[in-house]
Formats: sequence, structure tokens, C-alpha cells
Amino acid sequence: MNVNKVTQQIKQYAYDLGFCKVGIARAERLGDESERLKQWLDRDYHGTMKWMETKFDKRTDPQNIIPDAKSVVSVALNYYTDVRHSDESSVGKISRYAWGDDYHEVMIARLEKLLVYIKSIESSVEGKVYVDTGPVMDKVWAQRAGIGWEGKHTNVITQEYGSWVFLGEIILNLELAYDEPATDHCGSCTLCIEACPTQAIVEPYVLDSNRCISYLTIEHRGNIAKELGDKFENWVYGCDICQDVCPWNEKFSTVSGMNEFEPREFNINPDLNGLLELSQEAFSEKYRKSPMKRTKLSGLKRNAQIILSEVTH
Repeated sequence: MNVNKVTQQIKQYAYDLGFCKVGIARAERLGDESERLKQWLDRDYHGTMKWMETKFDKRTDPQNIIPDAKSVVSVALNYYTDVRHSDESSVGKISRYAWGDDYHEVMIARLEKLLVYIKSIESSVEGKVYVDTGPVMDKVWAQRAGIGWEGKHTNVITQEYGSWVFLGEIILNLELAYDEPATDHCGSCTLCIEACPTQAIVEPYVLDSNRCISYLTIEHRGNIAKELGDKFENWVYGCDICQDVCPWNEKFSTVSGMNEFEPREFNINPDLNGLLELSQEAFSEKYRKSPMKRTKLSGLKRNAQIILSEVTH
């Protein structure tokens, strides 16, 4: 097998599938990253996301997922659309990534096609696809594969598309040509840290999920402390503040062109009172094939109520 030729074939097919960046890293145990993850978990910065504590051995070593794993193919998919959030107090804000279809489904379908293609080249290959759902450190592998670096806000930033990208991986027991890791280009900039209204970025490259608007509006179940809810700034699902202020996004945002990520009209500036009046049937219909199913109707209504309570004060 010609390693360089096969590597180029895999990358070209990935681009043909619509991925905007493709890189490959050697599959090996994550040393320093493993220690940083442990420290982050020990500080309870993952909040109620207890699933992040599980399968630590797989999270930090791909060979515990696929025996004899040799390569991690990392991909990025641009989702940016040139639409702006409204500043009207009566409407909510939804994170850009959730305006269109569920990225998990969009990414997985393409990665599975890529895996089938790889097996057509090397029939003995074993591989496993991940998109933000399994015990894989997506951002670490993206950095190691040269896709981009993890910014101070903890999102991966690419030099070509900013941070408006989804990440995915295929772990393979196939030797390939490896890319150079991405280097950090944040420099002395601290705009994301300064812009966070809840001060969730407790230090550069460290996020306390317990204070993060995105975590609170999506992953957290139950009540939200008033001192945090008062700072939601109309974000009813997710939050883009730290990405909106990033100079890399201001300079290099490129419209995706993928129909799946075109905003659903009712998602751009949703009426807060309208969200409160949603029935379960209407919620299920409107958010079919949407990542917004994650928060459930009860979570969406809770978020809208928190914002409306602050608006009326």
C-alpha cells in the first residue's frame, strides 16, 4: 500500500463530500491532554454532564476504542450563514449552530460514506465514526491533525473559517501520512474572556460549564440561579458571544453554502411569548431533525421565562 497515495485519496474524497478541512493524526494515548481533562473534571467544571466522567480510558486513548488504532482522521464542516441576531427585547437568540438541521446527522452521514470509501481501498480496515457523541476528545484531535487550535474560549479556531465549524473523526487501524499539529494564534487577545457576561471562561483555555450560558440553556436540567439567568442577554438556546467577538471570526467567516445549515425562519429571532405557548406537538414538529430537541420543550420554556422575567423588571 502506498501510504501517501491512500492518504491523498481519503482527503480528496472527504473534500468531495463537502468537508472544508481534513487532517490526520497518529492514534496514540493523550498524555498532557489527559491530565488537563482530569483536572477539569476534578474542579467540577463539567457541571451535571456526568457522562464526561465515564470511559476515561477510551477518551484518552483511541486504542481502547479500536485495538491497534493507528490513525485519527479529523474533519471540519463550515456552518456559517450570514444572518444576524436581533437586539429586540421581545425575541430570543439561538446559537448559529442550531439554526438549521442537526449537525450530528449531517456529519455522521458523510463520515460513514467516507468510511465505506476507505474500506473500498483497504478491505481489512476497521473504523469507527464519531461526531461529538462518544468518548472522543474532538477538539484535541482537530488540533493534532492540523485542523485548528483550541482558542481561549475553548472552541477550535481555523485560520480559514474561524470557529464556525463542526468537528468529527474516524478512528482507523490503518497507517496513514500524518499532518503537523495546528499552532495557537490567539496571541495576547482576551476579547472572548472579557465579553462573557457570566465570566464562564475562568482563565485562558478553561471554561466553567456551570457558568456558561450555552451549557445552562441546553444541558442543565432544573432551576438556574438568578444571578446567572439575569445575564442571559436573550440567549434562549446556546450562546455565541465569545465567538462573535473573536477577531478570527470577524475576518474569516465564510458562508457555508450547505442547505442543511440554512436557518429555519422561526429560529432566527423567535418570539419569547410564542415559545412559552408552544405545545409538545408543535415543538416536536418544528424541531424535527434539529439539535434543539436536546433541551426539550420544558427547557426551552424555562429559558424563555427567565429572559422574559428579566425584561419585565
